Amino acid sequence: YQLKANPCGYCLVLNNVTFSRDSNLSTRAGSDLDCEKLEKLFRAFSFNVLTQRDLKTQEMVVELQKLAQQDHSALDCCVVVILSHGRQTSHIQFPGAIYGTDGNLIPVEKIVNYFNGSNCPSLRGKPKLFFIQACGGDQRDRGFVVNCDAPGEEASGSPLEADANPFQTPQANADQPDAVACLPTPSDILVSYSTFPGYVSWREESKGSWYVETLVKVLQQCAHAEDLLSMLVKVTDAVAAKGTYKQMPGCFNFLRKKFFFICQ
Repeated sequence: YQLKANPCGYCLVLNNVTFSRDSNLSTRAGSDLDCEKLEKLFRAFSFNVLTQRDLKTQEMVVELQKLAQQDHSALDCCVVVILSHGRQTSHIQFPGAIYGTDGNLIPVEKIVNYFNGSNCPSLRGKPKLFFIQACGGDQRDRGFVVNCDAPGEEASGSPLEADANPFQTPQANADQPDAVACLPTPSDILVSYSTFPGYVSWREESKGSWYVETLVKVLQQCAHAEDLLSMLVKVTDAVAAKGTYKQMPGCFNFLRKKFFFICQ
């Protein structure tokens, strides 16, 4: 991706720390440390950082829609960071849902789709990055003992088939639409999750969350030379090595090109 604009784009950080009493959700001690680190990081990457703290679910929706409705024509990228409680939920595209401070949920796929090619025309063809620090569920992973590296899978050599209804060839006299250059609706999107769906995401009061602490450290050290996906692999490896209980970050990647941050 060609990032030439200055600022590169908007970075919206939604930081939910204190939740209503009737939500039965605990205060997220250490999240303000995460927020400060991320603000500093993305400013250094030439982003215009917008931060909102302790939003109810509908207030989160308003902020996300407000950003998606901005004119991004002169910008090259958009970043959304969400720091909150979360849970596993039924989904079609992207797993997980995020709690507002009132204890109501907004699905991750709803958040992402505000910015897709159909809903946000001025970001078409441009990278849209989402970083989610939230639990994916309440399972606690104790991990397993590693004896040796698992062998790589062999290519099957089988013919490719689409996991969809068979395409019906139109009849010879059917009208054909004019050929139009276009991109798939979810193209140029990457969603990085702090943990595997269904599992807990760990946070420490004195250091912040494992995921954000590691993400910031890796991006600060490597962004001048490595692309985003390569760095996220390093983040996953480092977080996976932490603690008695285990945590496994991962991402849904629909970027079409390598992504490099602008380093000042």
